[in-house]
Amino acid sequence: MNEQFRTYDVVVIGAGPVGENVAERARAAGLSTVIVERELLGGECSFWACEPSKALLRPVVARADARRVPGLSHAVQGPLDVNAVLGHRDRMAAYWKDEDQVDWLDSVSVDLIRGHGRLIAPKQVSVRTADGDTVRLSARHAVALCTGTGTALPSVPGLETARPWTNREATAADRVPGRLAVVGGGVVAVELATAWQALGSQVTLLVRGEGLLTKMEPFAGALVTEGLLEAGVSIRLGTEVSSVERESGAAGAVRITLADGEAVTADEILFATGRAPRTWDVGLETVGLTPGDWLTVDDTCRVTAVADGWLYAVGDVNRRALMTHQGKYQARIAGAAIGARAEGTPVDIARWGTHVATADHVAVPQVVFTTPEVASVGLTTHEAKRTGRRVTVVDYDLARLAGAQQYARGYRGQARMLIDADHGTVAGVTFVGPGVGELLHSATIAVAGEVPVDRLWHAVPAFPTISEVWLRLLETYRDSTR
Repeated sequence: MNEQFRTYDVVVIGAGPVGENVAERARAAGLSTVIVERELLGGECSFWACEPSKALLRPVVARADARRVPGLSHAVQGPLDVNAVLGHRDRMAAYWKDEDQVDWLDSVSVDLIRGHGRLIAPKQVSVRTADGDTVRLSARHAVALCTGTGTALPSVPGLETARPWTNREATAADRVPGRLAVVGGGVVAVELATAWQALGSQVTLLVRGEGLLTKMEPFAGALVTEGLLEAGVSIRLGTEVSSVERESGAAGAVRITLADGEAVTADEILFATGRAPRTWDVGLETVGLTPGDWLTVDDTCRVTAVADGWLYAVGDVNRRALMTHQGKYQARIAGAAIGARAEGTPVDIARWGTHVATADHVAVPQVVFTTPEVASVGLTTHEAKRTGRRVTVVDYDLARLAGAQQYARGYRGQARMLIDADHGTVAGVTFVGPGVGELLHSATIAVAGEVPVDRLWHAVPAFPTISEVWLRLLETYRDSTR
């Protein structure tokens, strides 16, 4: 075994989209930068989450929309071509190869070390490579932890030997299970239930709570529930898994015992029960932190509990917003801040937007790619009540829009806009319905920009599009305040 010693300005641990963006921004600031990755460059998003899951869902959503279009519905009544869908998924996941990402890293002059990186002291990282060698890295200015999250599996008897699916197995599977049990009621659960039911599984959704997507507006979960039931998914609310047991053999079925004693049998069981930070084995204990913890950061993603401000935690590990686009947003801020501090320049957050923290906590956009889609940004009515924000709730039935009728026969959907009662600005927006994901950025701009409602009257939506909902929401708000 060999041991090497190298020094860089910046060391980044984790080469998912977040780590890649931190490294690129630091390098653009003129700092020598190395990135450490033990798996594939591109991380969870590229290979086991965003890209492959949306590749599975796109044909499902497109067929659902087409079945509501006169003149086309008859042609798309048959089953999906499973091999073609899985082939599309494989292409979008780059066949689980990262050569393109390596080439990109070379193009921005960031070094790569493949292996498992751990902190061993302030500004010191040790990397154990696949060959068993050790590379000791010293950072002049900063170390950035961008290690993301993994599935948080519950403590259930029999789980370890039952070989459960997580998002990784569910997005990379090369066959359709005849029966799939999905444990959870959040975004991952409903998206993957949507995909695999359409591909031919009989999906049973086992939900501990009393509804789906409970962090969103109640009508979002209700409409998604309707869509899943119409697709043939069996949904059991208010239930918990008390034990699981896999029959012997590679293809053995899984027997799932519920808390009430009832049993469910499936060919595979997917746990979509939340996420946990990948901080167990990155050496946090060597710098006074607790392994396995989420990391608290300031608005430039510096870890607040570490002296001298050299350690950054960017993306999912800081728990501000567990989404790729938000992590990349944080990465751009963190990389620029690292560069400014290395120059001895005061960090001027205003250069990147005057409301960095607000963008993390309030204007976080999210799309759930189900049938129907859900798109939301900013406050929900529940969150407004919990935080004491005074808001006016404005609802509109999307089916009343000419653009919605053009989009699909029998269109069903709902829009809600929350107006800050003290400032007259948009505080939150939720859309549910076919095609609403493409409405979301306009809502994000309105929330992040704190656009006064009076100005929104002059943002005229084209007719006939679903975007006309903005005008109808404003009219409804005006009428309610007369």
